[in-house]
This record gives sequence, structure tokens and C-alpha cells, in this order.
Amino acid sequence: MRSTVKKGKGRHAHRDSTLILLIYRHRLRVAEASALQWTQIDFNGGTIYVKRVKKGTPSVQPLYGDEIRSLRKLQRDYPASPYVFQSSRFGPLAHDTVGGIVERAGELAALPMPVHAHMLRHGTGYYLDNRGTNAQTIQSYLGHNNIQHTVRYTELASTKFQGLWDS
Repeated sequence: MRSTVKKGKGRHAHRDSTLILLIYRHRLRVAEASALQWTQIDFNGGTIYVKRVKKGTPSVQPLYGDEIRSLRKLQRDYPASPYVFQSSRFGPLAHDTVGGIVERAGELAALPMPVHAHMLRHGTGYYLDNRGTNAQTIQSYLGHNNIQHTVRYTELASTKFQGLWDS
């Protein structure tokens, strides 16, 4: 999937668009995005190690070209901290700040409803299911210990009943 996050204006526009991209693609919780460190990014292998919170299963996931380019630029722009998404004090972004970044992006996109970071996590599950990804792969990618948490996405998929009556 290509990145659809528009580059905004402001001194942290690139950081913020990269944050939204990684939250969506890797189904990061706000706490996981805030705590993400450069040691979890393997540029040579093209992977990200996702440490899940709330008893989720950690995983190593592939990074795609647009993600790697964005992360390399981010590392050049913010070299002074071990955190990928750092505050002006070189520490991790506060959870409220991450939430505000996502909310502002929704407003800038003129979406018809308020947007919050958790919606990006759900969007990942729906996207993967609508592409025909099997439930076990989605479960593993999303870090769910229990398949029942994954089934939510497959039950509501817009393509669930397509083709039932094709002749």
C-alpha cells in the first residue's frame, strides 16, 4: 500500500507523517509508537521489531521502501535521541501529543468525523482482511494472542459476502 499521508507544513511535518504511517502499517498503539527506539529499526535487514503492550505478541515486520526512506530522513533530522519520534527535549513524544497529531491529521484531511490514533490500528486489520489475508496471518501481524480479537475484522469486512450469488 502506498502512503496516502499528505506532507503538511510546520517544523515537525515529516516526523508527524512518518508517525502516522508507522502507526497504521504496523498497528502500533500510542504507547508503542511513543516508546519506539532506533534500536528496533534494522535498516540493513529492512525490518522493525514491534514490542507490543497489553500482553500482545512482539514481532519482526518488514519495512517497505517509503517507510525506510522516511525513517532515514527522520534519523537525519532528529539525531540526538534514542527515540524514533522524539519531543523537543529529545525524549519520547507524550501520548497526548501522538493523539493530537493524529487528530489534527484527520481535521486537515477534512474527514467527516473526529479521528483518533486507535482508529488507525483498526484500519490495519480491516485493510488486511479486505485484501484476503487469512485470519492467522492477520492475528500474528497484529500481535493478538487470542484469535477472537482478530475475528472482529473478518466479521465486519466489506467483502465478506461478495460473490455468494455470482453465476
